[in-house]
Amino acid sequence: MSPAFGKCYDPSGHRYGLPTYPWRFAPAGLATRRQLRARGLRPGGQPIAAQVMRANCRRGGAQVAYLYRIDRAKPVRPMTLRKTVALAKAMTARRTCPTCQRDAGYVIPTSLGMCVPCAYPEEQRAA
Repeated sequence: MSPAFGKCYDPSGHRYGLPTYPWRFAPAGLATRRQLRARGLRPGGQPIAAQVMRANCRRGGAQVAYLYRIDRAKPVRPMTLRKTVALAKAMTARRTCPTCQRDAGYVIPTSLGMCVPCAYPEEQRAA
């Protein structure tokens, strides 16, 4: 067993307070939030059941992902009409240039604060 593997293997939970498994070695019946979401589920308020850990040599620490029990997960709430409308308005606001008031066709970069033609007008004239 490699030292990194041994550091991340604590199924009893004595060392970290939660049962800990190495990356990709979690037992069946447990899943991360993303894995639950891919199945159309959410944690639904249940406590964290375990964690998976991967040693990170560059930073000297470890990456951790929490695991939840699949059998206690609840289905994802359906999107309501009001929520859909609100998200559409938010995306329209992110795509609208505050300078020229046009839909840029992409999300305006926050670093520029405006669409590319408004941020670099001299380069647009030359092209």
